[in-house]
Amino acid sequence: MQMELAVRVQALALRGIHDLPAHFIRPVTERPENTKAVEGVTVPVISLSQLPHDALVKEISDASMEWGFFLIKDHGVSPSLIKRVKEAGEEFFGLSQEEKEKYANEPSKARFEGYGTKMIKNSDEKLEWVDYYFHLMAPPSKVNHEIWPQNPPSYREVTEEYNKEIIRLTDEILALLSEGLNLDKDVLRTHLGGDEIEVEMKINMYPPCPRPELALGVEPHTDMSALTVLVPNDVPGLQVWRDGKWVAVDYIPDTLYVHIGDQIEVLSNGKYKSILHRSVVNKEKTRMSWAVFCVPPGETVIGPLPELLDEQNPAKYSTKTFAEYRHRKINRLPQ
Repeated sequence: MQMELAVRVQALALRGIHDLPAHFIRPVTERPENTKAVEGVTVPVISLSQLPHDALVKEISDASMEWGFFLIKDHGVSPSLIKRVKEAGEEFFGLSQEEKEKYANEPSKARFEGYGTKMIKNSDEKLEWVDYYFHLMAPPSKVNHEIWPQNPPSYREVTEEYNKEIIRLTDEILALLSEGLNLDKDVLRTHLGGDEIEVEMKINMYPPCPRPELALGVEPHTDMSALTVLVPNDVPGLQVWRDGKWVAVDYIPDTLYVHIGDQIEVLSNGKYKSILHRSVVNKEKTRMSWAVFCVPPGETVIGPLPELLDEQNPAKYSTKTFAEYRHRKINRLPQ
C-alpha cells in the first residue's frame, strides 16, 4: 500500500517537493512553456433563457460547429446546489490519504469507478498531474452507491440532486442540437440510448505543481462522450484548441462549460465538432473541476444519422457500438 500512496499526485504535492518527478515531465513539444495559450479570447457564452427559440437553436448550433464548446448561463441549476457539489468534492479530497484509499479503483482489473490517479497511460508512460474520483450517477440500474464516498455524509444527497439537474439540462441541450440539424428534437437523445444514457461524474483534483510549465493536468484529448458538462473552481486551467492554437478559457461564475464529445460529432457526420482540449496546472493553487459525461450504453450502435446523408454528404465515420468505439479510443486504435 505504501507504494500506491506514493504515486498519488496530491500526496506528492503535500510533501512540498521542489522538483518534478521525470514521469510527469512532458515531451518538449507538449510543454505549456512551449505551447502557450492565447489569453483574452471570448468563447461563446449562451443564455438558455433567450428568446426567440430559433435564435437559441442557431447560437447553440453555431458554437457546436465552430468551436465544439460553449459556456451556458441562465441554465436553471441553482448556484447554491453547485456550491454544495463543490464543497462535497473538496471535503472528500481533504480527507486523510488512508481514508481516500478505501475507495481506490483498480483499472487493471476493469474496476474503473472510485478514487484514482491515472485512467490511461500514453505510449511514453508520461503521467498527468491529477487525482480523480469517478463513478456513475445514472441510470439507476447501473449505479453502485457503495462506490460513492460515504464521507462527507452529504455527498450522496447533493450528487443525486445534481444528477437530476444535469439530466434535465443535457436533455434540453440534445434537443437544441437536434433542432440545429433540422431534425425532430428527440432524435439525438433517442439514438444515444434515451433513458438508458449513462451519466458519469469525474471530480478532477489538480494540486499545486512545482514546475507547471513542464507538466499537464490532462493531456490534449477529445471526450469520447456525447456531451460533457463541466463546472470548475475559480482557478483557470482549461484550454481549448481553436484555429491552430490553444485558447485559455476564463472562469466565469455561475456558468457551466459544455463540450461536444465524439459521439455527437459522429452522429452529426462531422457538422458538430468534438473539442480538443487540455488542462494546465498552477504552482500555488489547487484547481478542481467536476466533469459530467453523458455516454451511450455500451451496446448502443453509433454512426452518422441516415437523415443527414445523401450523395453529396456521404458518411465520414464508421458505425460501431459504443463499447467498440471506447475500446479503440482507450487503446489508441484507428476508428
